[in-house]
Amino acid sequence: MPRSYPPEFRRKVLDLLKAGRSVADLVRDLQISDQTIYTWRRQELIDTGQLPGTTSKDHAELVAARRRIAELETELAVHCRAAELLKEAVPPKDRYATIKAMASEGFPVDVCCRVLNVSVSGYYAWRNRPPSARVLRQAWLTERIGQIHATSRGVYGAPRVHAELRLGHGILIGHNTVEMLMRRAGIKGLPNRRRPRPKHQTPTAVGSAAPIGDI
Repeated sequence: MPRSYPPEFRRKVLDLLKAGRSVADLVRDLQISDQTIYTWRRQELIDTGQLPGTTSKDHAELVAARRRIAELETELAVHCRAAELLKEAVPPKDRYATIKAMASEGFPVDVCCRVLNVSVSGYYAWRNRPPSARVLRQAWLTERIGQIHATSRGVYGAPRVHAELRLGHGILIGHNTVEMLMRRAGIKGLPNRRRPRPKHQTPTAVGSAAPIGDI
């Protein structure tokens, strides 16, 4: 990576060149490469209109524009990813989990927090906080649900998993909680494809009676 010099140092080198110092003297005295000096001198000629090319001002504006485009592209990608992970409005603590997931995918934390309207400090405070008893229980339940679902070879849906937890394992848990945990973990059972039983048509007394006109 090329060494970076402050603008004041660059200005000093160019002034010494104008004063009559040779490039070789400046290389020896200032410990910089001759190529760097030639590049600075050429850019000086472009900036003063003596040579064609992109001026330092235009280059700075171009760099700033490219940086802004990259920021907007990143923000758009964060918006799209957040929309995929959050199907509906959720409280901040649930947004933190989404930000953590996106951060693991390489998205900048500050952009994720701005898009999801939470503070960066709040996110890091949440991330460094030890998990609550509720979170630990949900993690344990999700693991048990996954085991039951795997044992059923992916057949069981929420009703069968709920029944297995309560009756087979003696775990007190609501059906809605099972549905929520399965949805979060992406666990789905096979759809119920049982066809409704055909209803036998039993003739009624009215239907089997002869019309009055035929009597």
